[in-house]
Amino acid sequence: MKGHLLGLVIAAAALGAACGSTPPANTADDALSRALQAHTAGKLDEATTAYFETLAKDPKNKFAFYNLGVIAQTQNRPVAAESFYRLAIEQDAQMGSALFNLAILRAQAGANQEAADLYRRVIAIDPNYAAAHFNLGLILRALGQNAEAQQELATAQRLDAKLVAPTPSASPARQASPSPTR
Repeated sequence: MKGHLLGLVIAAAALGAACGSTPPANTADDALSRALQAHTAGKLDEATTAYFETLAKDPKNKFAFYNLGVIAQTQNRPVAAESFYRLAIEQDAQMGSALFNLAILRAQAGANQEAADLYRRVIAIDPNYAAAHFNLGLILRALGQNAEAQQELATAQRLDAKLVAPTPSASPARQASPSPTR
């Protein structure tokens, strides 16, 4: 299959050259596609370079900003991750995955009220986002809002049975993963 696909690419290039046409320009979507492939393969340096190439061609690409945030968060660089998530949210205020990951960072920084507000924004966008309900429940518990915390935890468990009622030392659900292209 891979050889067949390579053959098609070579044939298409040859046909384009024979017809006197120029090859298509390297677009922001091409760079983003390469970035996502490298990212999912664990080649984070290569992915980072390609995300920045995407932004050079499309300075408002929310997916590039978001995925740079994911990489920074994975590499335990919370300040960079927060900056990239905020840039993604500037491009799309309804980007739930960026809001969710930003909420995790803000909770880790001790900004529990801001984290709660961010989780509420995620839930307003997607009421069935079980992990957002779960994390909001944990934050509300930490803020001493136990009745609302129990309600959020029960909602999370109803939406996803794997999210069982946590112990007082439970960890929040993990960050959202890399985002696909458009």
